[in-house]
Amino acid sequence: MSDPSPLGKGTRLTAALSRLAGTIDARADRDPGVSYTAKLLARGPLHCGKKVGEEAVELALAVAAQDRGEVVSEAGDVLYHLLVALKARGISLDEVGDALAAREARSGLEEKASRPSG
Repeated sequence: MSDPSPLGKGTRLTAALSRLAGTIDARADRDPGVSYTAKLLARGPLHCGKKVGEEAVELALAVAAQDRGEVVSEAGDVLYHLLVALKARGISLDEVGDALAAREARSGLEEKASRPSG
């Protein structure tokens, strides 16, 4: 690992995600002609999922290129599109939080091994 610094508590990220979720909720029913969020949601979950994948690829490429600024920017894009996709599926951040909390007591390898295959 080239940068051993910790990820930290992410208090600014937590606050930013909470505000972003509120903004997405507020814009969900707006005119898709004036709101990018509404436009994404109007196109449905499949389109939102494709956007998450597209942004994730861009993030992966930025990570591989080791361009710190681009990684930060693309990570923001992934988080935004992830929240929009969750909204498109009617999944709350608390549901995702519960899923993460359920995994905390297990190692990642143990948790992954317990998933159904196929």
